[in-house]
Amino acid sequence: MLAPGARWWSNGPGPGKEWPVAAIGNLLWFVCGGFVLGLCWWAAGLVAFLSIVGIPWARACFVIGRFTFLPFGREAIDRKELTGQGDLGTGLLGLLGNVVWFLLAGLWLALGHLAVALFDFLTIIGIPFGIQHLKLAGLALAPVGKTVVPREVAQAARRQRADERVALLRE
Repeated sequence: MLAPGARWWSNGPGPGKEWPVAAIGNLLWFVCGGFVLGLCWWAAGLVAFLSIVGIPWARACFVIGRFTFLPFGREAIDRKELTGQGDLGTGLLGLLGNVVWFLLAGLWLALGHLAVALFDFLTIIGIPFGIQHLKLAGLALAPVGKTVVPREVAQAARRQRADERVALLRE
């Protein structure tokens, strides 16, 4: 679901902000490697879904796969950081889920992102794409408990959590 005013090709915040830059970045990203790794995420999601017990991981794979197709203008953030409250995926069960994920698929997806990042770093124009692949490699290692939101939402959540921590320290 897109945010009001957002464009399907940009995943950006909407008119009057960064969406043209995000749209260009997403187009270049999609043509220069994002498509292949997005398909890898979706393939991992399909395998997880077919295993029945992997359905929770499958949903995450499809969400992150979409993020991998069009990453600019969006950000992966810990759900606890976003909401200020823990949930099933951000506690001990989330840690266990990330360990299982790492052993079965996370390492391989992370290695794919690292390989493409190294290739991207060989070109000047590919450096921003390489940086994005490194972020996605980190996400591939431990995706449980994360969500993908517009960049402004992630920044606002971090700002709000920081303000809450400062208020606690002042008391």
